[in-house]
Amino acid sequence: MGARAQYVVVENGAWQRYYSHWAANRVVDDLLPGPAVATRCFRANREIDEWLDDVWCEGAALVDHDRRILLWFAFADSWADHLAARAVLARTWPGWDVRFAHDGMGDLTHHLGLGRDLTRPPGWFETFEPSWFADTENTEPWSVVSLCLPDGSVRAWGSGREPIEHVADGPGLIDLLVASPTTPPLTDMPYGGVHFDPQARAVSLWAVQTVAGIHNWPLPGWENWVLDFRGDDHTQQAGLLSADFPFPQPPLAAALRRLGDGLSTPPPDNGAFLARATAVSGPEGTAPVVTPAALVPHEPADPTPAELAALRTTLDALVAGAEVD
Repeated sequence: MGARAQYVVVENGAWQRYYSHWAANRVVDDLLPGPAVATRCFRANREIDEWLDDVWCEGAALVDHDRRILLWFAFADSWADHLAARAVLARTWPGWDVRFAHDGMGDLTHHLGLGRDLTRPPGWFETFEPSWFADTENTEPWSVVSLCLPDGSVRAWGSGREPIEHVADGPGLIDLLVASPTTPPLTDMPYGGVHFDPQARAVSLWAVQTVAGIHNWPLPGWENWVLDFRGDDHTQQAGLLSADFPFPQPPLAAALRRLGDGLSTPPPDNGAFLARATAVSGPEGTAPVVTPAALVPHEPADPTPAELAALRTTLDALVAGAEVD
């Protein structure tokens, strides 16, 4: 139970790992004020000597002061929320190379020279038998799948699965797509997309979430195919879609305001709630047991008044620009 996060700080050639049991949904909030505040935040949480794996780690950040590189990942509530976070970090981490860690923990360990498989057991990437269900009702899909047909035209479908799951189906998915009915046009941006071009034997993929394993190409079944991984850039696929199946472009102003609202919202004290829950007897006299780490609250970013004012100025400028656009 929990939303586990791992933080890594690199400075003067050494690195330390930190852990918070409840911080995965706070990673962006902790990073927004900039490198000095984020580093203080991480060091205020518990130092550990182990790595979380890709199953249990739901958010992470690595701050490399020596090379001025920030790597981070966390789940965003929407495409707009992800883009809003990227826009703020680009302003509040000036001179830094700010990267979303699409390969999850693999990007962090790779950055430290430890390879990408440290947190993953051999054969961890799961493949599936190709399957496809065209949802002809849902206009807010998780991802968009598009296919280049032999005549050069492109068809697209909304899907309730993640882009990497479609890749895990292997090329056999393509035959199922060809026979599939159309899905309705989108009313909101998806979290990602994948495009198949059988004639070029090419796969293109983008996402505003982690797609762990994407750098282990070719993934099973895709030998002799090339991958064009686009990070969180959807524009290449957008340019391929037909006029009757466009990507919507939600405004970022509302997402930027949500980030500002989060600055004044402290994290909930889940530890105190669980401590009270353990005092209640379970069924037939059983006693609830809670892992000790879950009782430790997250120590959030604590910017000084000047640091907070600078962040709010940045947010106000970005909101004003988004409203004009």
